[in-house]
Amino acid sequence: MKITAARVIVTCPGRNFVTLKIETDQGVTGIGDGTLNGRELAVVSYLEDHVIPTLIGKDPRRIEDIWQYLYRGAYWRRGPVTMRAIAAVDVALWDIKAKMAGMPLYDLLGGKSREGVMVYGHANGADLEATVDAVGRYIDLGYKAIRAQSGIPGIEMAYGVGRGTLQYEPADAALPTETMWDTAKYLNFVPKLFEKLRHTYGFDHHLLHDGHHRMTPIEAARLGKALEPYSLFWLEDATPAENQEAFRLIREHTTTPLAVGEIFNTIWDAKDLIQNQLIDYIRMTIVGSGGLTHLRRVADFASLYQVRTGCHGATDLSPVTMGTALHFDTWVPNFGIQEYMRHTEETDAVFPHAYRFEDGFLYAGDAPGHGVQIDEALAAKYPYKPAYLPVARLEDGTLWNW
Repeated sequence: MKITAARVIVTCPGRNFVTLKIETDQGVTGIGDGTLNGRELAVVSYLEDHVIPTLIGKDPRRIEDIWQYLYRGAYWRRGPVTMRAIAAVDVALWDIKAKMAGMPLYDLLGGKSREGVMVYGHANGADLEATVDAVGRYIDLGYKAIRAQSGIPGIEMAYGVGRGTLQYEPADAALPTETMWDTAKYLNFVPKLFEKLRHTYGFDHHLLHDGHHRMTPIEAARLGKALEPYSLFWLEDATPAENQEAFRLIREHTTTPLAVGEIFNTIWDAKDLIQNQLIDYIRMTIVGSGGLTHLRRVADFASLYQVRTGCHGATDLSPVTMGTALHFDTWVPNFGIQEYMRHTEETDAVFPHAYRFEDGFLYAGDAPGHGVQIDEALAAKYPYKPAYLPVARLEDGTLWNW
């Protein structure tokens, strides 16, 4: 069996997606996701100029060897562009192999560890009352877990305030929008939000919150401690994780569970955090970490330290990644939760899929492979549109972490 062709499909049904389609001499095809929010064309270039030429003629069943070839064979390795390109190939190859076996992907990985995958949705509001109402809407939809983000008094265009009720797309302009930030105002407000949420809805639902790398370690420790009475499922991305040791300071001051990793690319980004038990959930994605082949190793390593998975699942990942993630989630023994931001109707039409939502859980479906397809004719009707994520500055003009 040989790979005969591979090509990149770029489409923008509401936002940009990069899809790799691999074809074989036996007529079996597979697709993978290589989307990198705001840097899609960099992945396209890497795939077309450096990866695809090396794939032609290779045996697609040799997934491990191809992964090692693309990772170890590149002297300048790691990084978001390289690992997303590898992920696109890796997921497409797993899709092919599972289709050849006539199995849903979770069976090829080792079979089910659970029937359904608990997911959390994004409840966003311009202010406290709007966020409380948004959480209520998600509860009415059957969600067991909800992430709550709110506008902050005195901060215009605060992170997490969506445009719409179920969708949230932060990449908003052809050049980065500049926003303002004030950590002190944020720290004073967030405990009030969760106090109101628990007073309104009680403790029967899981509540989550994303700090989005905005705090220093001691600020994050202060927030974690202040949120302890409200029993959060996790506090996400409390501080930038380039310095993994920074999470030790947070850990020493609060019992609020910590989650991090959506921007990690390899196991080395998470190694110290996991083995020193400085986090409770690892949020690495299939598309961001080089595909299923590598993320399985991360999950197995994390399981040794009772760290559970909580994969990133925002709309900057295509339904291809979401579908594949659900097969991974269905199999992985140390599963925690899966983020689920609903794609637009246009996106769902371009990427028909087997997974479904029911009563707070997603189900991967039983179609052979990862169960996600691409309608290439429809995809062609949505050309690429440049879109960047915002940047943030403090009130004095200092550039900050968005």
